Amino acid sequence: MAATERLAWRRFGSVVAAALSLPGVLPSVARAETAPDKGSVSLKYLYYKDFQETKATYPNEPRPTGERFDRITVKAPSVQVMAPVGSDWTLEAGGTVDDVSGATPRYYSSVSGATQAPGGMKDRREAGDVKVTRHFHRGAVAVGVARSHENDYDSNAAALEGRVSSEDNNTTWHAGVGVARDKIGSSNDPSLAARRRTNEAMVGMTRVLSTNDVVQLNVAYRHGRGHFNDPYKSGDRRPDLRRQGTVLARWNHHVPSLGSTVRGSYRFYKDSFGVTGHTAEAVWVQPVADLWSLAPSLRYHSQGAARFYCDPSPDPTVFPACPGTPVYSTTDHRMSAFGAFTLGVKVAVQLHDWTGDLKYERYTQKSDWRLGGKGSPGVDTLHADIVQVGVSKAF
Repeated sequence: MAATERLAWRRFGSVVAAALSLPGVLPSVARAETAPDKGSVSLKYLYYKDFQETKATYPNEPRPTGERFDRITVKAPSVQVMAPVGSDWTLEAGGTVDDVSGATPRYYSSVSGATQAPGGMKDRREAGDVKVTRHFHRGAVAVGVARSHENDYDSNAAALEGRVSSEDNNTTWHAGVGVARDKIGSSNDPSLAARRRTNEAMVGMTRVLSTNDVVQLNVAYRHGRGHFNDPYKSGDRRPDLRRQGTVLARWNHHVPSLGSTVRGSYRFYKDSFGVTGHTAEAVWVQPVADLWSLAPSLRYHSQGAARFYCDPSPDPTVFPACPGTPVYSTTDHRMSAFGAFTLGVKVAVQLHDWTGDLKYERYTQKSDWRLGGKGSPGVDTLHADIVQVGVSKAF
């Protein structure tokens, strides 16, 4: 399985973007920032399974009799520990193990192009990270390192982040830089030992607008150089330079009469491959009784195709390659134009120092759901079920 197929599950896929999240309601008076009063240990388990419809007909491929093709299954337990060290320092460490199995098409969503090995594909990823934070008056600086290893992909990353608040503590500016050095291999080609270097930076601001409203704006840029080809996709040839930019806006609104919180976000993405994406999400967090909370969520994503993505050709002399002799080409459906909805719900319970949660999401991706018009034709609808279970203990 290609390393790029696993990006959705990489805990360190973005070195700094996930490190700075929108807080709830910041205090309205200035105070010195100190390490948390308590530490915590969290255990989580993620289960992911995706499958596609089999309605599209490709050249030289018999029409499938079923309406479902099971693809990838991921099982990923993880642990995260956070501990204050004195009043000025915080130490965080985490680890995860991903067990992946199943099959993925080599081109588009063609079933006959799926993994051919007996019993399908199996892979395992082991990853860990450590982060140290130094707290100052109205600010903090953190440094972190991470490592991820699997059969065909090794990644080493490091990040430096900082934040500083205004005197009234209603505005916080934050920034971060990160580097990653990856080595890409292939189970199909033992001689492949390609490398990729990635540098990224992010700046942002969080602002308390009122007692009930907090907003945040982040701008990030990533510059990657090296091997971007997917060795498991047929005829996949991509540029060795990729520039990616994102703008992320978040808004938290508290509804006092209901005791609930609405969390909204919008993310704009654009890269040098020609992919432009829009992602909007809304989450409603509603307390239920004294211990429970319920949080339904809805997310919509739409993107345009990469410049070198080509649609399936009905000509059997061309399929599964792209017509002509292009310098760059891909039949990877993730580079196509499509739209996707994710509908989810999370249930959480808190009892003293214990917190537990259960979250379920259903993801559905269709070409026709692209914003502003039809997407890339000839690609079957993709579905995914995602279940996350977690428990944490403060100490």
